[in-house]
Amino acid sequence: MDITSLTTATAEAVLATQDAQDEPDQQVIGMWLHGRPASTQQVYRNDVVRFMSFIAPKTLRTCTLGDLQRYADSLGHLAPATQNRMLSTVKSLLSFANKEDYCRFNVGANLRMKKPKNKLAERILSEEAVQKMLALETNPRNHALLRLLYGAGLRVSEAVSLKWRDLQERGEGGQVNVFGKGDKTRVVLVSAATWAELQALPGDHGKDSAVFMSQKKGHLSRVQVWEIIKAAADRAQLAGVSPHWLRHAHASHALDRGAPISLVSATLGHADLKTTSKYVHARPDHSSSEYLPV
Repeated sequence: MDITSLTTATAEAVLATQDAQDEPDQQVIGMWLHGRPASTQQVYRNDVVRFMSFIAPKTLRTCTLGDLQRYADSLGHLAPATQNRMLSTVKSLLSFANKEDYCRFNVGANLRMKKPKNKLAERILSEEAVQKMLALETNPRNHALLRLLYGAGLRVSEAVSLKWRDLQERGEGGQVNVFGKGDKTRVVLVSAATWAELQALPGDHGKDSAVFMSQKKGHLSRVQVWEIIKAAADRAQLAGVSPHWLRHAHASHALDRGAPISLVSATLGHADLKTTSKYVHARPDHSSSEYLPV
């Protein structure tokens, strides 16, 4: 079995088998996942299933650093960022198991991680590119979604979970109450034009209704948003654009226009200013190269 290409359904089937083989492991995994957002739990659970499938019939208690290193080597065909995420998941679980005295040693502590190339600069759209995506989007719901992802710097999970009760009028514009990463709530102001566009969306505006509604009258899914962004990018002749690129663009463009880094950090819901400062480094205003006669 290729453990790096398991579907969610297959992962759940493998997990069910492992439940029968080593119930204590599954209890520890359950405790480690407890309280995390559902979307995070799904990603982490799939990562753990892939790892447990690789080391089987060994368990968390019997796996070694050598097992981890062989697992890391097996992920070599994946993108460095994906490799690091999958390995970080396993390291987090093993650290938790050790702290709970389930595992005698934290065998993941000495696993060396590759430092992936910083590709942030490649993922920052120009203002012209964003405006082109907006100009060519004719669907009212999708246009409002694009505008809010960019204008408010929202994550996809934050946008798709919005209900009308989360939107409140504020002067000529409005504010969006965002339930974000780490179960933290923040308030983001939106312009009068964005607010008017949101209010003009068709459909039920009941307090518990989805702001961005699917054809089945429920919330849009993350996959549907990806498809909407891909189509918008294709029309604008932009390659490789994901929804998160609009969040990157928000941060970079706001800083370029003089927004304080602390304000951008608060708007995006960054836990650390260091995260926001990466955008400054990705698009510096000055470089020592400007002082050379070439």
